[in-house]
Amino acid sequence: MSLIKGPLEGCLVHCCSNQPNSQRRFLREMGASLLSSTALIFRVMFIVLNTLWLFPELASSAGITRHYKFNIKLQNVTRLCHTKSIVSVNGQFPGPPIIAREGDRVVVKVVNHVQNNVTIHWHGIRQLRSGWADGPAYVTQCPIQTGQSYVYNFTITGQRGTLFWHAHISWLRSTLYGPIIILPKKNVPYPFPKPHKEVPIIFGEWWNADPEAVITQALQNGGGPNVSDAYTINGLPGLLYNCSAQDTFKLKVKPGKTYLLRMINAALNDELFFSIAKHTLTVVDVDAIYVKPFKTDTILITPGQTTNLLLKAKPHFPNATFLMSARPYTTTRGTFDNSTVAGILQYEQPPKSSFKNLPLFKPTLPPLNDTSFAANFTRKLRSLANSQFPANVPKKVDKRFFFTVGLGTNPCPQNQSCQGPTNSTMFAASVNNVSFILPTTAMLQAHFFQQSKGVYTTDFPTTPNFPFNYTGTPPNNTMVSNGTKVVVLPFNTSVELVLQDTSILGIESHPLHLHGFNFFVVGQGFGNFDSKKDPPKFNLVDPVERNTVGVPSGGWVAIRFLADNPGVWFMHCHLEVHISWGLKMAWIVMDGKQPNQKLPPPPSDLPKC
Repeated sequence: MSLIKGPLEGCLVHCCSNQPNSQRRFLREMGASLLSSTALIFRVMFIVLNTLWLFPELASSAGITRHYKFNIKLQNVTRLCHTKSIVSVNGQFPGPPIIAREGDRVVVKVVNHVQNNVTIHWHGIRQLRSGWADGPAYVTQCPIQTGQSYVYNFTITGQRGTLFWHAHISWLRSTLYGPIIILPKKNVPYPFPKPHKEVPIIFGEWWNADPEAVITQALQNGGGPNVSDAYTINGLPGLLYNCSAQDTFKLKVKPGKTYLLRMINAALNDELFFSIAKHTLTVVDVDAIYVKPFKTDTILITPGQTTNLLLKAKPHFPNATFLMSARPYTTTRGTFDNSTVAGILQYEQPPKSSFKNLPLFKPTLPPLNDTSFAANFTRKLRSLANSQFPANVPKKVDKRFFFTVGLGTNPCPQNQSCQGPTNSTMFAASVNNVSFILPTTAMLQAHFFQQSKGVYTTDFPTTPNFPFNYTGTPPNNTMVSNGTKVVVLPFNTSVELVLQDTSILGIESHPLHLHGFNFFVVGQGFGNFDSKKDPPKFNLVDPVERNTVGVPSGGWVAIRFLADNPGVWFMHCHLEVHISWGLKMAWIVMDGKQPNQKLPPPPSDLPKC
């Protein structure tokens, strides 16, 4: 397991320098055994999280430093009766959890033992004045090359809940991902009933092929990439897939107890509906921000989003078991993985009882293209907006932006036939019709040392250059422009951004993720945004605060944020295929006047390109 200092992760630790020899030996053995079992990794994580609530005195005071070591190495893994070598952290799949409290400093040494270039992004961590640790390749850092290492160093400020870490280069995040569990400060309770246990549930996607080869082939032929072979829950496909009954995640519960499910969508290309048969869920937190609790049978969770749910077990043994299932929400015209992943919810049986062949109930999930469910669900999300957890929505706006997001085309290379929308075009994606090209050096370094020439330009369009009926009949010309363009913001600029889906090559929901900030979702709707009629309806009282939002299929979403974090901050669709096609851009936030408003110099071990 990870190298961690501090008693918070007592039973997740191995080789802790401040432990007695006998305990270190025990922890080493536990770490070794953990590598052999995904289920055991997560079981141990449950023990850690729940021990902290039963024995708070085990937790150190707020603001300690927690050390981890991530060895990037190849590991043989078998799923769907198919064994392959995957890129992993410490040989684990999914990767090890980061567990800390609000206010803690986290230091992770990443050592690259594989042939691929690697970076790690700490998805949703604000990274206040620590942009060098954010992780997107060629944006905030050059990648960590084979045999090299880099230390990510950041402090968790004003966040508590669930986030996750993942690779941020090419499609390596298909296997390089794991949970970030942020507990409240010591002796600070949750604003909801204390759960009996806490359970991370992380969705992923599995390809029998090498995902790097999948996206390489797609970018060469201009077509859509081959879809995944399965979705996974905590790395396991589950009993609905061939050859996978033994690879099924099982959650065992006691009647009458309440469980906190920490849901993470780490899938590459699919938003997911999730439900547990014959159980009601209570949403209490999204993207590590508390929300007004509400009950639902089904949630929608996009790639890049997290959702904390309370599951209240039935008061008595129900003489049944229950499937917990997830399947895609999509309106795409293209192909997608139209399969269902399932785990099993099992009740602890009464003493001296023996129930066999219990009935298995399956949940009813919304139709694949149920956009009305998606809209209604997201409208229920509201910030707590109380004195302890205020919603600091920017009331005045300094700068307004209108960005279209959607698909488009690039011409096929000369003397080549392509597999895009036509045999002479390749699929592309863009923001305001600019398809982003990653530079070959890190943008943050270029910005910090004022060497941006040849790396990026500061002329990203604040509105579309050629307005059209965005959700109506698409224009005949679907070609995008290509470039590395950014928007520059003075420190503390109050920003309002409207993100508008387009019908070019089909309307589609786009989960947009902003690095370095949380934002408030002040409005959303279908059709074209109306700058006169829509803003008066904005919610400036208790809008949900998050880091990833779904731009409605055939609609728009309006967000506000305060640019109070100096650095270069990536914004992109979290559908990996759309990132690969160019649906991304970057914001540069300038330094403020005060010392605590400036980006510090880069660390000495920052990787070189």
